[in-house]
This record gives sequence, structure tokens and C-alpha cells, in this order.
Amino acid sequence: MPGDPLWNSAKVRELVARRQPGGLVRLGREHRGWTLAELGEHLGCSAATVSRMERRTQVADLTLIHRAASAVGVPRHVLVSSLVPPAPSGQAGTRVSASPHAEEDPMRRRSLLAATATVPAAMLLGMERALADTPPPTGRGAMDARVASARDLYDKGAHTQLLGLLPGLLADGHAAASSRRELDQARMSSVYSLSAALLIKLGSYEQARLTADRARTWAEVSGSPLAAAAASRELAIVLRHQDRGEEAQTLMESAAARVEATGLRTDAASSAYAQMLCTLAYTAARGARRAEALAMVEEARRAARRLPLQAPAGRLFPISPAAVDLYAVGVHWALGDAGAALEAGRNLRPEHFPTAERKARLGTDMARAWWAWGRPEQTARALLDAHRASPGEVRDRPAIRSIVTELAQRHPRAVGVRELHAAVSAPAS
Repeated sequence: MPGDPLWNSAKVRELVARRQPGGLVRLGREHRGWTLAELGEHLGCSAATVSRMERRTQVADLTLIHRAASAVGVPRHVLVSSLVPPAPSGQAGTRVSASPHAEEDPMRRRSLLAATATVPAAMLLGMERALADTPPPTGRGAMDARVASARDLYDKGAHTQLLGLLPGLLADGHAAASSRRELDQARMSSVYSLSAALLIKLGSYEQARLTADRARTWAEVSGSPLAAAAASRELAIVLRHQDRGEEAQTLMESAAARVEATGLRTDAASSAYAQMLCTLAYTAARGARRAEALAMVEEARRAARRLPLQAPAGRLFPISPAAVDLYAVGVHWALGDAGAALEAGRNLRPEHFPTAERKARLGTDMARAWWAWGRPEQTARALLDAHRASPGEVRDRPAIRSIVTELAQRHPRAVGVRELHAAVSAPAS
């Protein structure tokens, strides 16, 4: 029903302006004469689930909203307009909250800060406010150069600096995306994906979920399969951290299939596909699906064979044959096989990786394997290597920092432990 006058009505414009996609679904359902149960039957869920989806002002399940809207005939551009955050008004009195936690209790705020205690609290809260209400544009310069600089900070592990830049980048990205050019919309998706990746590292999973959802929405608007793959990957990682592994697996399988359907005619597409397979492998490993995880690693190796030994700078998916081997370390560790993890990483060296973030990731992944193997000195040595490459990769990631704390508590006399603990505990420069 793309030409149906219903979708040009004042009621629809009001629902879009109020950012109520569930209301659009309800309008489409009633227009078709369907009951809640009938729509639920189309979607494979209960009438109660449909009712909650239609009544909520915040999107709890973006995939379900998209399926429901398609089923009842909501035009894609109408749905997307209701999902993207409003343009900044510049008026404090017209604040529109896009976050379910914009007005949150002090205990939750303290918990959020505790999870990311190594970055300045003001910067973290500034990012949270930017997600709740997009700030006015800054007009600081060309978006391409600024996005590249932000990606460079991520690759260096400069998390605090990046956290300070992202609110302005999000604001200017929204201003640029109002042009409705697909390139600007894809760039907006990439900024949200980068934001999600950073928030995941810092352990701020609820905010990462919000940014990953927005990245998917902008990717869909732009029509870019690579932007959609990047956004889906970040969302899957968040879901995995929230113990929703099956949902993460389903999401990644769909994303990988869409990338594969492009024909993999370019290195960029092949890189995206190999990255999807690596993430699928790790997700399967965390779900104790051993055969599936190992099969995905081998498929990723085959997909990466045609790629350069080092990924070119600026590539959205900087995968390489060595990077796939590094993922194999993590897969074996997640499967509980520390010996196989150490064997998988035996021939990997920092020089195999072009960025400080990846060099440090080699150290942290090997450290996790050594720690699981019960070798504190080797663990400390690997973490010191990681810290020298990128201090933020050790200091800012809660799971890695906890290993440092345990090392200091349980093996304070082991070689390297005191030096490591002092380096990680020192104020960030």
C-alpha cells in the first residue's frame, strides 16, 4: 500500500513527529482489519507481545518493529522517520528523550559510572546526554576527515579522547544526514557503530545497545550493505554481552547472508564477510557450540585468503589472515580450551597488525589464555605487551582490568605483576 493516502495523513505525521513506531504498526493493523492475534500469528508471537510493541514509546526490539511494519504495510520511509532521533532543537524546553534511561535513578547512574571508572565521568555522562537528546551542530569541519580522525583514535585505544569527540560528531552527523543523501546517512550509521564499539569496550552495554540500534536504522535508510553489516555486528556483540546469544547468532547469520549475497566482488565486501564469520564463530563458542564455532573459523580463513596480509587504513572491516588467527585464539578460549588458544596464537606477532588496538588485542587475548592455563607470569607479560601498545585496551576494559586486579591479589610476587598493576593503576596521561 505505498500509495495509500493513510500514510500521508495528519495522524501519521503526528506519530512520526512523536517517534512512535508502535503507533504506526497499530494504525496499519487496524487499517487492514487485523486483530492483535492475527498480526501475532503473522509474526510468530503472542497478541500480548504485539500489544506491548504497539503501546511502547521506546523500541525494545528493532527487528520485531521492522517485521511488524512490513506486515501491515507501513512504508519504509515512514517507519524510518519515526525511528531516527529528532533533529536538535537548541531549546532546553523542548527536550525529546530518545533514551529509556534519560531520567534515571542515582543508583543506576552510579553503577554505570562504576563500570567505566577509568574514563572521566563527565565525558561518559556527556555521551549519555547526547544519546538522549541530540545536541546542536558544531559546524567544526568536513565530516569525512572527522570520522577518519575518530576511527584513528579508536585504533590507537585513545578512548577518553574519542568519548569527548563523539557527541559533537553525532550532532554534526545528524545535521548532514538531514540532506537525505545516502552517503550522509551511511556515514551517520558508521558514527553510531563506532560509538557502540567504544561503549562496548567500556562495559556500558545499555547505551551500546541504543547506539547499535540507531546504527542499524541509519544503515537501512542509506541502503548500504556494509554499513548494515557493521551495525548488525555491534548489536550482536551487545546482545552476546547481555546473555542473549541465540538472538546474536540469528542476527549475525542474517547479516552474513546479506553480505554474501552481494557476490563478494570487492575486497571490502570480502573483508566484511570474513569479519561476520569471525563474529559468528566467537558467538557460537560463547554458546558452547564447538563444532559450529570451529567450522566458522575455517570458513573465515578461506574467505580471508584473497585479502592483503594487512588491511588498508580506513577500511570499515580491517580483517586479514592474521586477524582471523587472532579470532581463533578467542574462540578456543571461549570454548574452554586454553591450550588450543595458545597454540592458535603461537606464531602471531604484533607486527602482523597495523593498529595499536589490534596489537594490544593480541596481548589481551593471549593473556586470557595464559590466565586460564594458570600461568600468572606469562599472563602479566602479555598484558604488559598490550599496555605498551595501547594502555586503554588494558586500563579501560572491565574484563581485562579484573585480570590485573586478580593477578595483584593472588600472585603479587610473580614477575611482572607489580609493574603491570602500577602501570594500570596510574592516572591516564
